[in-house]
Parts: sequence; C-alpha cells; structure tokens
Amino acid sequence: MPKVYMVRHGRAAANFTTDRDPGLDDLGRAQAAQAASTLRAHTPLLLLSSPLKRAQETAEPLAEQLKQAVRIDARVAEVPSQGIRLEDRGTWLQAVMQGHWSEQSDALQQWRDHMAQCFMACTEDTVIFSHFVAINAMVAYATQRDEVSVCRPDNGSITIFEIQGSRITLLDQGAEATTHVN
Repeated sequence: MPKVYMVRHGRAAANFTTDRDPGLDDLGRAQAAQAASTLRAHTPLLLLSSPLKRAQETAEPLAEQLKQAVRIDARVAEVPSQGIRLEDRGTWLQAVMQGHWSEQSDALQQWRDHMAQCFMACTEDTVIFSHFVAINAMVAYATQRDEVSVCRPDNGSITIFEIQGSRITLLDQGAEATTHVN
C-alpha cells in the first residue's frame, strides 16, 4: 500500500495577507533541507508539489538529492481564496479555520475532494509538498472529522498517510507548531 508523505512548506518570506506567492526565507530553506534529509531514507519516491513558490522551493532539496523532477499538481495547492482581496484573506481564513467542512462553500469542499482524489490516485510512495490548510483538509478527511482545523502542522513537518484503494489512513500527524492563522 503506497504511503503519502505530505510536507508543509518551509517558512515563507511573507505571510498570507501580504503576498499571494512568496518564496522561502532562510529558515524555510533550512526546514526544506531537513525534510529532504528525513525523506531520503524512504526512497524511491514520486515528488508532487503545489504550484506555489514556497512549496516548490521546499521540494527542491529532495529533488536535487534524488536527481528527479517534481510534478506540479494544482489539486494540492493552498486553500483557494479567489475573489478575496489580499488584505482581507486573513479574516476570511480565520473564519474558515473556525468552521466545519459541512459549512464551507461548494468550491472549498470540491478543493478538498480533488485533493483526496489526488491521494487515492497514488500507486507508489509519494511526497506532496503543500500547505497548512491542505494538510488539515487531508487529516480531517482521513479521520472523518468535520472540523476544518484539526492539527497545526509546523513548517517543514511531514504528515504520513497510507492509501488503500479509496481509503486514506493517517499514520503520523507530524510535528506541530504554534501557527497563527492570519
């Protein structure tokens, strides 16, 4: 049964309300290198990443070590916030994170379902470089919880799932942090 190692991107150089697509800062690059060091022991691995810079930059150290390409997959991108002004994203995200999946818009529920479909399509061990809310979405999905916020994955943390056909099982939630959702 394939495993999916879902890595939260390293610390970004800017936050959710000041930059739609920041890269990593120095600590974020160190966190990416640490994640690569940890994951190297689990090869062979397929590498997938969110299209956002911080996730792709987190994937780079492992891709370089394994000498392989990272496939970009929009299904594992950050929580969609189309139509929301940059300065309003923090307030919007706080409301989402305090809610339940059953209360979310069709677009957010569809985003989560598409991500789950991405997981279930994995036929070999895979690393997915993604984001805080995306990891929460998959932990909630795997544990059949309705709350949006079910964990607080640290930057560079690795959450491990196992795929059994159409079933996603959480094996290890990974390191948690005190993350302020702004």
